[in-house]
Amino acid sequence: MSSRRAERIASVMHAELARLLREEVKDPRVGTISITEVVVKADLSTARIRYLPLAGAGDRVQIQSGLEAASRFLRGPMGRALGIRHAPELRFELDPNVEYAARMEALFKTLPAPAAEDAAAEDAAAEDVAAPAAQEGGEE
Repeated sequence: MSSRRAERIASVMHAELARLLREEVKDPRVGTISITEVVVKADLSTARIRYLPLAGAGDRVQIQSGLEAASRFLRGPMGRALGIRHAPELRFELDPNVEYAARMEALFKTLPAPAAEDAAAEDAAAEDVAAPAAQEGGEE
């Protein structure tokens, strides 16, 4: 998003979409979702909305199809809320960042714990770095 206008519109869209999905969309396929990010192209033609199902509930395929169906309904109220003639086309996609973080966390847990010698060496190195900082702070 290079334009400031697109950034402002994305911010308003984020809040308005959260409200509309919570209060106006009655499609049972959508359920409860959290909008994690809204990115609007600089020419305001499309908006990419990333979301996560809350508590991992629901079939992701069903949620996606429900959001795609609701996007046609949401575009009109979104344009009125933004005060622009042509509202961006809404494209919903599942946010991959949380799943990626969970995968990385699982990988880190599989790594072997550092040996006691390595931990002692790291503690000594940390003390060496902290000592000059304490001396510098005391001179003022």
